[in-house]
Amino acid sequence: MTQLTNFLAVVRGGSVTAAAEQLVVTQPSVSAAVAALSRELGVHLTARAGRGVVPTRAGEAFAPYASDVLGLLEQGRRAALEAAGAADRELRIAAVTTAAEYIVVPLIKAYGEQRPDVSVTLSVDNREGVFASVLEHRADVAIGGRPARDGGLVGTPFLENEIVAITAPDDPLVGEPDVPVQALAERPWLLRERGSGTRAMVEDYLAAHGLAPMALTLGSNGAIKQAAQAGLGVSLQSRLAVQLELAQGRLATIALREPPTAREWYVIRAATGPVREATEAFASFVTSPAARDALSIVPAT
Repeated sequence: MTQLTNFLAVVRGGSVTAAAEQLVVTQPSVSAAVAALSRELGVHLTARAGRGVVPTRAGEAFAPYASDVLGLLEQGRRAALEAAGAADRELRIAAVTTAAEYIVVPLIKAYGEQRPDVSVTLSVDNREGVFASVLEHRADVAIGGRPARDGGLVGTPFLENEIVAITAPDDPLVGEPDVPVQALAERPWLLRERGSGTRAMVEDYLAAHGLAPMALTLGSNGAIKQAAQAGLGVSLQSRLAVQLELAQGRLATIALREPPTAREWYVIRAATGPVREATEAFASFVTSPAARDALSIVPAT
């Protein structure tokens, strides 16, 4: 376990020095642990690159397995403590920004009413970060978009995620039926940061229609909504994220002739390892009538 921890610290930190500082150990001990692991596997896992250290091709291939093993060991430790009554039951949820802001909170509240014995924590990140948290077992379960079929994750859809094109209320295209997306080719498009599922969706949509418009990158849904409201550009957003602004008349939608493909929200867990009881219970709850009741204030369309 120590060897795996040291190896991953070197890979993530990019140097033995950074790994030693992170683990609060000496640099020679880090180097010795990585060297011992390489000897045990019979391949070189790292190589020097200037002043830093990078994983070899063998190291890149091995790192996800090392991360998975450490995550499963931590899951097992927590499961053993819970079974022995030495620790409270805990559920760690990761969620993409839109889901965290508009879906997860009512789910946590309703789940907590059924399972007051489980303490819940919520971390928020973009799509890449959320998926990595589940893959590395730093989160037990996630709420987000559909995971890749071969990405080591298992997802179950539970709620429609309608995508709409948003703009300022005084946009001349508001109220027009059947607007071709080419009519927006000269407009600036407002995008989330790289790694965001929303950004990937917008980029895929534009590419599918042969468009490469000027883009303005903003770091949050809130910033995109403010920019669209001010007339700085258009964007695609989950209706969940803009339903209040639409109701208040601060934003409007454009009726696209070819709207984005229908999407869904998923409850996601790692495909490897045993599933702890609290995790299985929450995943089952999310698809239950009680969860639908909790989300009834959140219109799906």
